[in-house]
Amino acid sequence: MAQHNAFYAQSGGVTAVINASACGVIEACRQAPDQIGKVYAGHNGIIGALTEDLIDVTQESDEAIAALRHTPGGAFGSCRYKLKDIDTHRAQYERLIEVFKAHDIRYFFYNGGGDSADTCLKVSQLSEKLGYPLTAIHVPKTVDNDLPITDNSPGFGSVAKYIATSTLEASLDIASMCATSTKVFVLEVMGRHAGWIAAAGGLAGEAEGEPPHMIIFPEIPFNRKAVMARVEESVKQYGYCVIVVSEGARYEDGTFLADAGNTDAFGHRQLGGVAPTLAGMIKQDLGYKYHWAVADYLQRAARHLASKTDVEQAYAVGREAVTLALAGKTP
Repeated sequence: MAQHNAFYAQSGGVTAVINASACGVIEACRQAPDQIGKVYAGHNGIIGALTEDLIDVTQESDEAIAALRHTPGGAFGSCRYKLKDIDTHRAQYERLIEVFKAHDIRYFFYNGGGDSADTCLKVSQLSEKLGYPLTAIHVPKTVDNDLPITDNSPGFGSVAKYIATSTLEASLDIASMCATSTKVFVLEVMGRHAGWIAAAGGLAGEAEGEPPHMIIFPEIPFNRKAVMARVEESVKQYGYCVIVVSEGARYEDGTFLADAGNTDAFGHRQLGGVAPTLAGMIKQDLGYKYHWAVADYLQRAARHLASKTDVEQAYAVGREAVTLALAGKTP
C-alpha cells in the first residue's frame, strides 16, 4: 500500500482532554509508517486547511507528542468556523480538496462536535464526486455530551467532575454562613440544549436535603412560580438553597431566560448569563441574599481536575479514528 499524508484539526470550544485525542491520532499515525507519512495539523482548526497554514507535527519528538495527553487547551489552535452549505458555497470545500491534493493528504481527522461531523461528511462526499481518494473521520468531542449515537462524549467527564466538585465546595461555604448571610447560591453551567452538565451537579449530594436543592434543565420549561416556591421551601427547611442551572434554561415558548439577542459563528443564540437573571428573580420575589457564579471556560479548561476515564477515552477515540481510516471506513 502506498504511503500518503494525514491532516488533523481541532474545532469549536476546546476541552480539558482534546489534546489527548490529538495525541492518540498522531501516535497511531506514527505507528503506521507504511501507510501514513507526514502528519499535518491545521493551525486554528479548519481555517489552517483553507489558508494552507499547516503545522508539520512529524518534526516533533515522540516525547512532545506524548505530552499532549496531559496538556490543557488546544495545542494547534481551534476555531468557531462553520463551512457554508455545500450546494451554495462549493468553492470552500473544493479549496480543502485542493490543499489536500497539494500536500498528498489522503486522511482527514476532524476533532470536534456535531458541526464537525457534518463537515467531515460533506468533505468526504465532495472528494468522492471529484474523484479524489480521501478518508474523512470525525473524532468526537463536546462537553455538552449531546452527540448522537455515542454513549458519552470525550470532554464531558472532566466537566462533570469539575461541576460536581465545585457544587459541593460552594455548598459547604453557603451552609457555613447561611444563618446570618447568603441564603441562595446559583451556579450556571454550560449546556444549551442538553442538561448533562447540570445533572452532574447533582453528584454533589448523596442524601435527602443535601445540595444542590434544585437543578434547572434546558429540556424542562422554566416555571418561575414553581421555582420560587421550591427556593423558599429549601431555605425554610435547610436554611439555604443551592441551584445548578443550565445556560439553556428556557420558558415554555422556547425563549431563553438569558438571550443576549446575538448569534455566534455557528448561528446559535448568544446567551447572556442565566445565573444573574435567576438571582435577580429570587431577590425580587423572595428578598433573599444571594450569590451567583458562572463556571464558563473554567469548567471545560480545568485540566487539573480532569477525569482519568475521560482522558483515556479521548486518547482511545483518537487512536481508533486512525484504525478506521486505515481500514478504509468513510462516513
